[in-house]
Amino acid sequence: MITATISILLGALALSISVAASLGIVAFALTWFFTSAPLDRMVGEVAWQSMSSDTLVAIPFFILLGEILLRAGIAERMYGALVEWLSWLPGGTMHANIGACALFAASSGSSVATAATIGTVSIPEIEKHGYSQRLFLGSLTAGGTLGILIPPSVSLIVYGALTETSIPRLYMASMLPGVVLAGLFMFLIAGICIIRPAAGGRPVRTSWKSRIRAIPDLFPPLFIFALVVITIYVGIATPTEAAAFGVVGAIGLAAMHGRATVAMLTEAIEGTMRTTAMVTAIIMTALLLNFVMTFLGISRQIVDVVVALDLSPTMLMLAIVAFYLVLGCFMEGFSILLVTVPIIVPIVVSLGYDSIWFGVVLTLLLEAALITPPIGMNLYVVQGVRKGGPLSDVIMGSLPFVVIIFLMILILMAFPNLALWLPSIAFDS
Repeated sequence: MITATISILLGALALSISVAASLGIVAFALTWFFTSAPLDRMVGEVAWQSMSSDTLVAIPFFILLGEILLRAGIAERMYGALVEWLSWLPGGTMHANIGACALFAASSGSSVATAATIGTVSIPEIEKHGYSQRLFLGSLTAGGTLGILIPPSVSLIVYGALTETSIPRLYMASMLPGVVLAGLFMFLIAGICIIRPAAGGRPVRTSWKSRIRAIPDLFPPLFIFALVVITIYVGIATPTEAAAFGVVGAIGLAAMHGRATVAMLTEAIEGTMRTTAMVTAIIMTALLLNFVMTFLGISRQIVDVVVALDLSPTMLMLAIVAFYLVLGCFMEGFSILLVTVPIIVPIVVSLGYDSIWFGVVLTLLLEAALITPPIGMNLYVVQGVRKGGPLSDVIMGSLPFVVIIFLMILILMAFPNLALWLPSIAFDS
């Protein structure tokens, strides 16, 4: 049954059938061929139970939050301020790409929205300052991945819902790794530009007067971050309520800048509805497939096969990392999360690893999936924003950042407290 499940799923994806439809096809095929039980009659019940979760209501709120920040011009002003403060480093505005992605990630929770927003604002800088096309584009794709690591993260909300793990703890656990990863990205850019000065383009001219004048443009994303994450941390709001607070705050910021028009809000809501429909369809069919696999014992069979390998916990974790890196080349990250978490997390926990720690590691693996060909979503988002030129430039520019993500995973395996320290002092002290 394991072979049949994988074959049907890969076959459906190879035929370019949508992920949600592919998962549904697998679930019904397993029901029809491997059991006489009328599992198809459970579709309505599973759909209702999966979609009636209060936690998952946070997803459309965070998507709407990102849409408003994008359309209100707040991201553009934030990027300009970071150019003023970071462009003195080797690599110039490429550091602003990483910094802007990190700040926007702390507001929106979406990697695709982060890459698209910062890419739209920053792409003109390539020609203006003569940067290496590949390195600049790679900084955008990689910086965009921070959207699912730095809280508030939609992926961490879904992981918490699937594994019944505390979302506030997951948010606290991802903060330090997110900051360290952004720093490693910037270190890579600086190192390449020191070795190859031509890649760093022409210096950006600025002044302390301009820098000081730009500081207020950094406050809006920090305000949204504080509004969302701190209200969760101090217990004022649940993740869903905090996401709603974030939306209200974003509308308020848009109004302060004179951008809270009916047309802007209509476009933001329409974009939110399209994205939410896609996400919820995938969640519903993934949970249906998980239900069928559990009923047929496939999940248990997979666990037994892995345990029979008799590998040490470290070797098995490295095998899981390799599995996700390969899977990320062929499946979209959100789909990987929904399909694999119910199967892999019990294995990881049985090895003695913390589920919160693994949530951070898995998010890093999903980041790698976002920038590895041929399915990497951020590659196509940045290429679309670029409007011309070969896709190979984006792919080649992203590969060094994949290595950095893998290095970050090794750091977390060697020093797990990098992820577990903040949750321990925040909730266990």
